[in-house]
Amino acid sequence: MSLGTRIAIFLAALSVTAALAVPAASAAPGGFSPRAGVAAEAPPPEAPPPAETPATEETPSGVPAPAPVVPGAAATLVGDRAVAPASAPPAVKLAIAAANRIRSTPYIWGGGHARWWDKGYDCSGAVSYALHGGTLLEAPLVSGSFMSWGEPGPGSWITIYANRAHVYAVIAGLRWDTGGDAPGVTGPRWHAEAASARGFVVRHPAGY
Repeated sequence: MSLGTRIAIFLAALSVTAALAVPAASAAPGGFSPRAGVAAEAPPPEAPPPAETPATEETPSGVPAPAPVVPGAAATLVGDRAVAPASAPPAVKLAIAAANRIRSTPYIWGGGHARWWDKGYDCSGAVSYALHGGTLLEAPLVSGSFMSWGEPGPGSWITIYANRAHVYAVIAGLRWDTGGDAPGVTGPRWHAEAASARGFVVRHPAGY
């Protein structure tokens, strides 16, 4: 066999082999790769957008609406903290949350009048802070000013007892006061027991 014949046979065989070969192909996502003979790894699915976190309702004092509540229409004392009743309007819950924030601060005469967040509070500063937390008061008042504030008589949720020397509030059944604590303990505190209303003008925020 001549050299030319051998070369012709070799080239013919090479052409047949090339025609029978499977062309390489890129595997589709999640499909099968004919070249590799194994399933190709699918790309991870797109992650769903993160759920939106509800915005926390916040008062001018920066106090968020509290989550814990108790059944009914009366607040409950848990230790020294008041827990708002479930049926209370949002403004009342916010007022309770605000009062809770300063419930362990000391009594300081004039405290809470030059600024909302203070080192301590007097009676009118503490009542003003709670009402401001409930978006019911824009600026602090002195005790005598509460004698003509709001509406006359007791409220359904918040009642203010004021004279020229002292003021306290009853919020959802609990007394918010800087007086009536144990000896040596002063400052804004919650009280389960009522106080005498003798000598006080009784007022309430409109609608509450």
